[in-house]
Amino acid sequence: MNYGLVSQTIGKIMLITGTLFSLPVFVSFIYSDGCAMAFLLPMAIMLIAGFFMTRVKKEQKSLYIGEGFLIVTLTWILISIFSAMAFVLSGAIPSPIDALFESVSGFTTTGATILAEIESLPKSVLFWRSFTHWIGGMGVLVFILAITSNGESKNMYIMRAESPGPKAGKIVSKTKDTARILYLIYVGLTITETAFLLFGGMSLFDSVVTAFATAGTGGFSVRNASIAAYDSAYIDYVTGIFMLLFGINFTVYFLILTGKVRDAFKNEEVRWYLLIILISTLAITAIILNQIGNLADAIRQAFFTVSATITTTGFVLTDYGVWPTAAKIIIFLLMFIGACSGSTGGGIKVIRILILSKLAGRELKLAGSPRTVRSVSIDSKAVNSEIVRGVGAYFIVFMITFSISILLVSFDNLTITEAISGVATCINNVGPGFESIGPVGNFSEISMFSKAILIINMLLGRLELFPILALFSPSLWKV
Repeated sequence: MNYGLVSQTIGKIMLITGTLFSLPVFVSFIYSDGCAMAFLLPMAIMLIAGFFMTRVKKEQKSLYIGEGFLIVTLTWILISIFSAMAFVLSGAIPSPIDALFESVSGFTTTGATILAEIESLPKSVLFWRSFTHWIGGMGVLVFILAITSNGESKNMYIMRAESPGPKAGKIVSKTKDTARILYLIYVGLTITETAFLLFGGMSLFDSVVTAFATAGTGGFSVRNASIAAYDSAYIDYVTGIFMLLFGINFTVYFLILTGKVRDAFKNEEVRWYLLIILISTLAITAIILNQIGNLADAIRQAFFTVSATITTTGFVLTDYGVWPTAAKIIIFLLMFIGACSGSTGGGIKVIRILILSKLAGRELKLAGSPRTVRSVSIDSKAVNSEIVRGVGAYFIVFMITFSISILLVSFDNLTITEAISGVATCINNVGPGFESIGPVGNFSEISMFSKAILIINMLLGRLELFPILALFSPSLWKV
């Protein structure tokens, strides 16, 4: 383990992330909310710590996947702790465990909250709370590489440790260029959504922070009633469509921008992603139509909720907890499916579900015709057996982690629905669950122990299990 290089890399990250704390300080001065010092103190600590960490000597220049796992895990933990410090110092969230829960929920783009009253919070806190979604959406390390990377191939190990989906791929040859292209697309979509929201009558502040939360597929809102507070079908559809767009693999946008539109629309994962959204929207519309009483409203509420759930954004338009059971089951299943690989969304990912489905189909066909040689293919190309094996292993580890977590939180005073949906929504980085932790509730009343378990689940889900779990392997720590 190259501890010197790990220290230097994390030090650089601390310096840049610490600098980002200047943004809420700026917002605090604009709105005179008196919270500037709450962000200046953690900012100073991060900058000082980062400075000294970058001075640690490195044994060698090579950085491997093990170091990448350690860098990513420690980075997410450290920035969450310093962000929690700001929440505590501002007085917005006095409890350290609650502040850490909110902070981790922000950076992991989960959107689960312990706050019941949001609108009365200082503007700088509201800004930072949503900005953590934007930073965490594409990945903290991808952001850092976009600005600082020297283009060395070793940095791909960092992107592999943090990037969502079965594998991390390059858009272009250099890691730095890949990261920059991703962020240019990310920034472009964020600005576009902000403009659309402004056109719909939303204030500049609300438009910006809502776009941050949508881009990161996080779901923190500056209103107690989330998107429902704006009471605008236009804003509902704009937000719903942009949630859908941020749930698409960003490589598809790169193909479109470079004129390879046909290749972009050949992407099988995206086609299935859109098909699942369409079928789910139609199914829920049919289920809730009698309850809603109006077809246009039923379609709008169904589409928005489906988009918010499958992309794991978690914005709320209506209390789906009062919908018929069939609709709630569809929503629960969408939590696990998640968005596309290479997007800012969470969940298991459509590509994994697709590979597992095709693998199951292949095995069924082989049962009837054992001598036939069949492979799992995506986009008319055979999927490497290592990837198929990796997807299977991920699903097994995911379900084991999910089951153990449910058992642990069940010791709390939660109903079985709250326990299962609470773990599901955190490990899939969705946000709201059902019942007391549903769309009109929050996580404030659960115990400190359960909050700790759910914090771990949010981190595991966002980093896709293995980067964190691999750190417990003794072989990783051998020099």
